[in-house]
Amino acid sequence: MEKLIFEYSKEGKIGYSLPEFDYKEVEQLIPDEYLRIKEAELPEVSEPEVVRHFIKLSTLNHHVDKDFYPLGSCTMKYNPKINEKLASLSGFTELHPLQDESSVQGALQIMYELEKYLCEITGMNSATLQPAAGSHGELTGVMIMKKYHNKKGENREYILVPDSAHGTNPSSVSSCGFKALSLKTDENGMVDLEDLKEKMNENVAGLMLTNPNTLGIFEENVEKLSEIVHSYDGIMYMDGANLNALLGIVRPGDMGFDIVHINLHKTFSTPHGGGGPGSGPIAVSKRLEKFLPVPRIVLKNGKYSFDYNRPDSIGKVLSFYGNFGIIVRAYVYIRMMGIEGLKKASKNAIINANYLKEKIKKYYEVPYDRPCMHEFVASGKNLKRYGVRTLDIAKRILDFGMHAPTIYFPLIVPEALMIEPAETESKETLDRFIDVMIKIRKEAEENPDLLHEAPHNTPVSRVNDLKANKELKVNWYKDKGGEL
Repeated sequence: MEKLIFEYSKEGKIGYSLPEFDYKEVEQLIPDEYLRIKEAELPEVSEPEVVRHFIKLSTLNHHVDKDFYPLGSCTMKYNPKINEKLASLSGFTELHPLQDESSVQGALQIMYELEKYLCEITGMNSATLQPAAGSHGELTGVMIMKKYHNKKGENREYILVPDSAHGTNPSSVSSCGFKALSLKTDENGMVDLEDLKEKMNENVAGLMLTNPNTLGIFEENVEKLSEIVHSYDGIMYMDGANLNALLGIVRPGDMGFDIVHINLHKTFSTPHGGGGPGSGPIAVSKRLEKFLPVPRIVLKNGKYSFDYNRPDSIGKVLSFYGNFGIIVRAYVYIRMMGIEGLKKASKNAIINANYLKEKIKKYYEVPYDRPCMHEFVASGKNLKRYGVRTLDIAKRILDFGMHAPTIYFPLIVPEALMIEPAETESKETLDRFIDVMIKIRKEAEENPDLLHEAPHNTPVSRVNDLKANKELKVNWYKDKGGEL
């Protein structure tokens, strides 16, 4: 187990060599209240110790560059290194958001063109890059939904949300003052059409729908759903978390959606995980364009500029204009791939998911066993008779150097295992994962205690999640005599 950096510390060690400098002059320029009373308590270590410490830590972490990451609904796809190379150019990294528009024409061009690309990909009219994450895009979309109805003098109360939806959907609904009205899933894993007909009325602002849904199934009745919602002048909102299955194949706008949020940090291969950064642009149909956040980027007489003169806008939803580094990465990915490349990526994702499903269903239940899109949901329910839970399966997968898939979601599948291989994984990798899943299935029958105690080969063994939440220990350094 790697030590903390403070445990390497020894008085007198240094990791730098700098000339002597008289700080008194500088200190005179700083108000007294901002000056330290005593030296900062930092570890005293050499440069090699610092480098080796963080290299060791980096190898303990699992990431998509290290091995397979079948994390359903999160699209943990490989990030091409050219994205990182170009996003790190000084012309991008050294920009300041308060610079004059004339000095950032290149950046504005990238943002303007990316909006156009996203509109073409989704079949929408206009887009904004401001939202900082998918959930933030949802919130922005629901705010637009509210503004649309309020503009007509209506104060609708409900938004329909399927029972298989991402948890951020009802959260966004509630945050905007609406109430979430749950829709049932039918025996085919799609929204129950009759339940929608019964619940849709003049007091419902719209429907939030993930398509493909969280079961990995394409909503075949989507045009009928749109027709019903639109008959009451409701808004069709698409949660774009699973857009990786649709690129170049079908467009949300053509299915009848009015709003779609797009996770650049999933679908368009930018870094994902570790708390961010993310980017969740939304694209909207023509009737909702005027409600988009300000400023909008416009092109006039060959010059790009910000347009704040949008009286019906919901206003700003983020300081400045969006997470620019993520925007650059997505722009590079789209330009490199082209529409045919994007289409091929989606087709490969679909093929990979169906291959895994067909191989795994012999050993684990697949409650909705239909051709899937980019992901599918299996269940460890049939292993409970051996005292094995899905959590045990996930922990055991870690011993084989792979990340575990999403577990216990969606909630409508008991002991759920949501598996998404993404398009970049080879057949060899998929076969290795299948072998691991088969091995774990046999272990569940023959030696369930092996699973109960997993993982065995990871830097940290199984933790008590409840205890960790209730007794979070953050004061190790203080316990050793230091000050936080």
